[in-house]
Amino acid sequence: MAEDPLPLQNHLLAALPPADWERWKAQLEPADLPLGKVLYESGNTMSHVYFPTTAIVSLLYVLEDGASAEIAVVGNEGLVGIAIFMGGESTPSRAVVQSAGKGFRAPAAVVKQEFNRSSAVLHLLLRYTQALITQMSQTAVCNRHHSLDQQLCRWLLLSLDRLNGTELAMTQELIANMLGVRREGVTEAALKLQRAGLIKYARGRIRVLDRPGLEQRSCECYGVVKREYDRLLGVGLD
Repeated sequence: MAEDPLPLQNHLLAALPPADWERWKAQLEPADLPLGKVLYESGNTMSHVYFPTTAIVSLLYVLEDGASAEIAVVGNEGLVGIAIFMGGESTPSRAVVQSAGKGFRAPAAVVKQEFNRSSAVLHLLLRYTQALITQMSQTAVCNRHHSLDQQLCRWLLLSLDRLNGTELAMTQELIANMLGVRREGVTEAALKLQRAGLIKYARGRIRVLDRPGLEQRSCECYGVVKREYDRLLGVGLD
């Protein structure tokens, strides 16, 4: 039976100075993050900031006709809810759990107070925000200029970095919604990767068999994003 996640499995929380952590840990509460759970909707005021430990959350932009595309993924390297301390209170994106797991959450007012109180917290969260913006920018470039095969490789690698293990519970339909493409395109791209011996896909689960091969097949976008997270936060994600 798996042990319950601990708050310090989240890299941002683990990077807090001891004095700040003493205040933070009293404000954190466990959060169950089942597949498909919406943490916030576009335009709504956020009540909490979430710190995933074993779950992955997708930030999606939703169009008026209901179509959506992923702009970033957040896992144990970060937090969901940067608008709280960036002064926006709400955001035009939606946050939904793409891989079920656990995490912790803290009241929005507490996070905002700590952001303004501690220079160490302020700089840590601003560095994380810069890394997240890099991921969003690189995703936009990737979706415009690179093949669906490369996009899928990038997406799989970013997701793997935020999980323990080599397997993702993910349907092709959900991947298509994340990437903003037709399901048939994802099916074809996944079959190519499977025939190349890089992944095995069955019954809504993707297992990565050859990560170096996946990295080689991916575009430069994955490496750009990972290096920026490592540089700004001082820790690797895998």
